[in-house]
Amino acid sequence: MSEYFYFVERMVQVGGDYRLWVEDRGNPEATPLLLIMGANASGLAWPESLVDRLTERHRVVRYDHRDTGRSTSAFDTHPYAVRDLAEDALAVLDAVHIDRAHVVGMSLGGILVQLLLLDYPHRLRSATVFATCALGVGLADPTGQSGIDLPEPDPRLLALWQHLADERDRAAEIDWRVEHWRILNGTVLPFDAEEFRELEERIIAHSGTVHNPAAHARADPSGLNRAGELARVQVPTHVIEAPEDPINPPPHATHLAATLGGARLTTIPGMGHALNSRIIQPLAETILKFTGEVDKPEQARPTFHSAFDHERSPNP
Repeated sequence: MSEYFYFVERMVQVGGDYRLWVEDRGNPEATPLLLIMGANASGLAWPESLVDRLTERHRVVRYDHRDTGRSTSAFDTHPYAVRDLAEDALAVLDAVHIDRAHVVGMSLGGILVQLLLLDYPHRLRSATVFATCALGVGLADPTGQSGIDLPEPDPRLLALWQHLADERDRAAEIDWRVEHWRILNGTVLPFDAEEFRELEERIIAHSGTVHNPAAHARADPSGLNRAGELARVQVPTHVIEAPEDPINPPPHATHLAATLGGARLTTIPGMGHALNSRIIQPLAETILKFTGEVDKPEQARPTFHSAFDHERSPNP
């Protein structure tokens, strides 16, 4: 394989009204891996150290969702549905000429990955999701009538989200975001406020604005109630449990893995809904172990057959 490493940024037209910022980096001959971030979050929320680690084995693509980062912000005049964000991920792959990719999704990104698994399985080499919930339950239940008893997000987050789109000056906005990360981090791993302050400084510099329109929270959620289709997924799929996640706490991951039927389930002890520096190594190793197994010649691959093939990654 070539040792050539490249780094390209481009803008990709999607949906007629939006252009998305896309970053494509790594060895172009390596198997591609697409990162899909969560709601209202720029692609820069993927920590640089995690992206760097993944590029040791993959060509890595990340991007800004609509209404985040450098991508077009136009929800008020050109609204869309959550499911359109899954189509955007496919458009990104098309724009960078990738036929099939490993796809990794966090939070809302994990919901979008499930839609890709159902509608475009031929475009996925594998799927890894974490800090998310299954289609048709929790935040992915547009009707609120799933009848499945799973825990709701931490009430402190629900209160904070009421002010997501409030107008704040730069200092107040960064303080608000750091406090949000503090709650998302959970209480097991130490929280370094300065680490997340620096992250948000980079995201604001990248975006050119401190305003968050909270567009994804306002997007049409219809079309997400597809839990009954997940059992037919045949793409190798990996669910990573974040046991301290205050948005989708256990047993959300176990439920998702069981609903998918053929998924691997791995727990990273102490992990919450924030990608702090202590999580990067175990998360990267867990992702790379899975994608490495999928990339082996077919005769050497392990069988992905049980949602209860449950592993635990080392403590961060």
